[in-house]
Amino acid sequence: MQRTLADWLSYIERIHPKSIDMGLERIRIVWQRLGLQRPGREVITVGGTNGKGSTVAFIEAIARAGGRKVGAYTSPHLLAYNERIRIDGRDAGDADIVAAFEAIEAARLGGGEDAQIALTYFEYGTLAALWLFERAGLDLAILEVGLGGRLDATNLVDPDVAVVTTVDLDHQDYLGEDRESIGFEKAGIARAFKPLVLGDDDPPSSVLRHAYAIGASALRAGCDFFFEAGDDGAHWRWREVGYEAELPMPALSAPVQLRNAAVAIAALRALERAPSDEELAQGVAAARVAGRLQRFERGGIEILLDVGHNPQAARALAAWLAAQPARRTHAVFAALGDKDAPGVVAALAGPVDAWHLAGLADSGPRGVSVEAFAERLRDTAAGEGSRHADVGSALAAATAQAHAGERILVFGSFHTAAAALEWLAAHPD
Repeated sequence: MQRTLADWLSYIERIHPKSIDMGLERIRIVWQRLGLQRPGREVITVGGTNGKGSTVAFIEAIARAGGRKVGAYTSPHLLAYNERIRIDGRDAGDADIVAAFEAIEAARLGGGEDAQIALTYFEYGTLAALWLFERAGLDLAILEVGLGGRLDATNLVDPDVAVVTTVDLDHQDYLGEDRESIGFEKAGIARAFKPLVLGDDDPPSSVLRHAYAIGASALRAGCDFFFEAGDDGAHWRWREVGYEAELPMPALSAPVQLRNAAVAIAALRALERAPSDEELAQGVAAARVAGRLQRFERGGIEILLDVGHNPQAARALAAWLAAQPARRTHAVFAALGDKDAPGVVAALAGPVDAWHLAGLADSGPRGVSVEAFAERLRDTAAGEGSRHADVGSALAAATAQAHAGERILVFGSFHTAAAALEWLAAHPD
């Protein structure tokens, strides 16, 4: 009996003993057995600590506004696995992903019993995206790094432009304990004599050293390209030496989205054909991505969902909240066990008035119960917050306590945002 997509996803979660097994040796063998070449005529690879998904969305929207056939591979997903692979703005269908998985499985087992290759869940997905992209005849393939860069599965492909959005502390168990170590791993997606776009005004020295060592041309925000909001609140300006464009404000909220849009523009302008002013304006206004200050309203209460899960993302959230006054802000916070939850709370302690902590016990090996989560936050501003077994229960409690004119911020993980979306769909009123 033929496997469904759900069957395949259950299967690929089990066939490798580790959920993360960084390195390119195993996946390269399967990639070669599949005979894969380039996923698109041009390729942009996007790495970084925060802002990757939004930057991909801006690149995709602007490129599509210019009539290019675009594929985008992102992770993780919120509600459906299909979200990870988009071609021409549409999520890949079940049948297409199943066909890709069948081809990958045949290649994985194709060397005989002694030559079988164990692949992780992410490696399977990356190969599926590359397999589908190559068959789609793309003008541009956009690949979002899963973890790090140098040893990430997406680094099989040589990009025409590499992007490192930001570098900050996250995934230290795999990438190193400081920005310099993490920066070196993320800079590994750069290629010799190709552009490397950097979203940090002050990137780690390790990133710049690596770019210099391989001859990559580093294009830095605040140095090689610039962006600033206009006085009217409806426009902003992107500029570099010899060129500037006045653009509508992004539909994506938060001041950090100007930086993400600016980085996306720098990446596209580094390709063979730069987008026109009209394409830039249309794409910036059209870009959407779920779970990035995604807004809902229930009875006059504003509900905001955000996937932010580390201190850098929390600082950006705090800046947005401070710039958008509300009578009172309730936070529904749930994070995985390997995240710096106390650091996140410290960044948001000022603008948040009430905390509702939730467990993610059913979110895989990194999930934690609310009791364990609350214990980690005992000495923080969230330590006296209410406790709830899951995100839905916490959001229900916050909604019951909030009044019209107040807001609820639900954040801490893709799992958190996904659970909130499911609760909101089940409670439309």
